[in-house]
Amino acid sequence: MSIIVQKFGGSSVANPQKILAAARKAIRAQKEGHQVVMVVSAMGDATDDLIDLAQQITDRPPAREMDMLLSTGEQVSVACMAMAIHELGSKAVSLTGAQIGIKTDATFRKARIKSISTDRMRKWLDQGYIVIAAGFQGIDEDFNITTLGRGGSDTTAVALAAVLNADACEIYTDVDGVYTTDPRILPEARKVSQISYDEMLELASLGAGVMHNRSIEFGKKFGVPILVRNSQSDAPGTMIVAESESPDLPVCGAALIKDEARVSLLGVPDVPGTSLEIFSRIAARNVSVDMIVQNVGAAGKADISFTVTKNELRATLEATQDALQSLGAGAVNHDDNVSKVSVVGLGMARQTGVAQRMFRALADAAVNIQMITTSEIKISVLVERAVATHALRTVHEAFRLEQSPPAPSVATGHAAGDSVNAADVVERLQGVDMEDLFIDDISMDDSQARVTIQGAPDKPGIAAKVFEEVAAAGIFVDMIVQSHTGQGQASLTFTVPRDRLADSLGVAERVAEGFACQGVTHAPHVAKLAVSGVGLRSHTGVAIRMFKALAEAGINIDLINTSEVRVNIVVDGAAGPKAFERLNAAFADVMH
Repeated sequence: MSIIVQKFGGSSVANPQKILAAARKAIRAQKEGHQVVMVVSAMGDATDDLIDLAQQITDRPPAREMDMLLSTGEQVSVACMAMAIHELGSKAVSLTGAQIGIKTDATFRKARIKSISTDRMRKWLDQGYIVIAAGFQGIDEDFNITTLGRGGSDTTAVALAAVLNADACEIYTDVDGVYTTDPRILPEARKVSQISYDEMLELASLGAGVMHNRSIEFGKKFGVPILVRNSQSDAPGTMIVAESESPDLPVCGAALIKDEARVSLLGVPDVPGTSLEIFSRIAARNVSVDMIVQNVGAAGKADISFTVTKNELRATLEATQDALQSLGAGAVNHDDNVSKVSVVGLGMARQTGVAQRMFRALADAAVNIQMITTSEIKISVLVERAVATHALRTVHEAFRLEQSPPAPSVATGHAAGDSVNAADVVERLQGVDMEDLFIDDISMDDSQARVTIQGAPDKPGIAAKVFEEVAAAGIFVDMIVQSHTGQGQASLTFTVPRDRLADSLGVAERVAEGFACQGVTHAPHVAKLAVSGVGLRSHTGVAIRMFKALAEAGINIDLINTSEVRVNIVVDGAAGPKAFERLNAAFADVMH
């Protein structure tokens, strides 16, 4: 008999009427022939109320006791849900995370799942019960109650679907599904019928609050189809699977993170180990870095720019000052009045001109781009916060995201050609912690060349002009990096196939002359190395592990950019094979 996992968030179980409505959905699914596991969050604002209660007692509550306290919110919900199902004439049993057997590590407030026992759940399911599982919680090896942190109930639901090899995991929330952008910002945003795991991972990291990235990581790692739908209606929702809604379209969504801060380290030594020194000190202060842009150095110096959330700027600046003191050179400037606008889509990996289209739209809208970073499926730009919403609307319109695709895919339980084999799932779950870092590929492309425009005026239009001409010449651009170098200037670098270097240089030199840039440099042979996998955001040390491996090998990094599923770096072409070997050795323990 097929199994369905249904998750109901706090707003979907906020009062007795909503609890009864959720109970009816579970009973209906059971009567349709499914075994049903429900995962429920704490009712409404119950978690916030418990946090407030603790803070009225102490402003420094012990993390272990906070988990003990917060877990009670879900216990209320599961008991009430089981009572509702009994009242409606069906059988149900409520189980805490500990009773199910959700084993976690001992990191209170943000524990990771190590394993889940299915024996108890299957026993109740086989007896005709609907199992009501408390989301957000587990138990460590010393029997301490732990909680999973933000989005923990989503993570619980998808993890249970994985170990039970469920046909689908239905996430019931207060919205109709996943939209092309936040409909609270742009009312013209359109609900998508289907989105890929990678696209959803990128959008989740960019503030799309429908689902948390850890739950999407579970879905991708274990092939769990996830359906996001409204708990108050029978609207079809959005299916999250392996393939996008329309693979031929370059972009599926756009997103905005408003409260970013940019930090630029200027004139740091262009030698192996510089990136490691900087970012390891930032990580030691528990600061999560977002965009990372390292551009090509000149005269033995390099510039590194990155973004953090605005509220972590002070700690970041303290860390960078320590790093600069250790490096013995460099200066730092920052701007806490910036926002990040991004577009995401699997289709851009197969099409040229996507970046040019975005940059031209922003230039025509008089939006200046301060930083650019790209990955295979995402382009992000940093802009002044005052124009951030205008920039989001501009790119949303540029890619016509408000319009339905001409031939949308049919959203089904599994993407076509991507059925999940139960034996494969079981094999993946053997001998590993469920939330371990999961590296599935380390690759090297040594067929590229690098072009850099240095000393470009920091004003709208330069990136648009460069990539319009590059696209017109039929040149496929891979990485694009623009960094802010201070004093009203920027540096713009891109990589192209080596056999198109001469044409690309011609474009760059024409643009540099037209905009009175300082000049153009190039490297005829570079190697791009990429580490890809699941968990790169939640396991924050991936980039640092890369930097450490290359620093120890004496290999200098020319370019860096990052995404949710991949960290890309560029090194000198001659150093590529050695770098590839060192990265494989560095990640051997987490390769799958």
